[in-house]
Amino acid sequence: MRPTTKDLARAAGVSLATIDRVLNGRPGVREKTVKAVNQAIDELGFVRNLSAANLARGRTYRFLFLLPRQGDQFLETLIERIEEARSGVVADSILVRHLRSLDEDPHQTARVLAEQTPDSVDGVAIMAPESPQVRDAIARLIERGVEVVQFVSAQSLERRVDLVGIDNRAAGATAARLLGRFVGARRGKVLVVAETMNARDSLERRLGFDRVLTGEFPGLEALPSLETHADPARARRTVRNAVESYPEIVAAYVLTSEAKAPVEALRAVCDLRRIVVIAHERTRYTEAGLASGDIDAVIAQDPGHLVRSAIRLLRARSDDREPIASQEQVRIEILIEDNVRAGNGAPPGRVPPRGVARR
Repeated sequence: MRPTTKDLARAAGVSLATIDRVLNGRPGVREKTVKAVNQAIDELGFVRNLSAANLARGRTYRFLFLLPRQGDQFLETLIERIEEARSGVVADSILVRHLRSLDEDPHQTARVLAEQTPDSVDGVAIMAPESPQVRDAIARLIERGVEVVQFVSAQSLERRVDLVGIDNRAAGATAARLLGRFVGARRGKVLVVAETMNARDSLERRLGFDRVLTGEFPGLEALPSLETHADPARARRTVRNAVESYPEIVAAYVLTSEAKAPVEALRAVCDLRRIVVIAHERTRYTEAGLASGDIDAVIAQDPGHLVRSAIRLLRARSDDREPIASQEQVRIEILIEDNVRAGNGAPPGRVPPRGVARR
């Protein structure tokens, strides 16, 4: 049987009340006594039952997901998974909520972060484009005693802060390799569409994409990134101008997590079945695009895993313990028409290879 606090008190020669003060880091205990308790912990191999301790103290964890105001189906899916997780962790005294309050203005995001205090929240998972203002606001939030997890979007922080999400350079490289092989022997331009290149995930995807495309597919040239800023009208305008300027476009890489507006803009000005289209994130729209043949492949990450990992990381950091790193690694998933159909219980369809029957 594993040692209890009573065994620990007996071995250290102190009271249970003293053990409780030492374990919870409360003042009023002499240094000599603290050393005796820690020595007894090492000798007995004592491992604290945090669940039992939290139950005894009536502790509740309060975690908040701070999300962008703008967003379509992928963001809606994340919110669905947050609500799903919220119901599942209530029994563990974890209260989870989300707030869609962030816009592209980094000063506004910094103000929202400044409003979070240890009196109202124990941990925050934030999804926001990188900026100096947001980085500084996160640093100040941590200094106030609130745990932080970077959710999907990363910041270049001086201190180590957990990040939940895929390796975006690898995701961009995967997109380039798929795109290049689907294009085959054809030569031409590749349209690249982002929501904003201020987001670190978009920048890293572009870097990974360019590395593979330029190194292994010399017949293809990636055009400068177009930014939609989550505005469908801007997406239509910029995509139309690009297609008119570069009739030799043979493929498009939509590296933003919300593919609907860019793909719809492409559909309005060209035949999607004559170009290769690679997008990100599994949504109702990208599933339909795979089924129709308008989208060739989708690079995805599991939204449920993202949410559950963020909660586990915030819980571990709140308990001052190391999380299980392998458990929180989010894998890159490659979706094509066949495995999406099979996953939905529908019979897999047949898609002619690009550049053969479709041309």
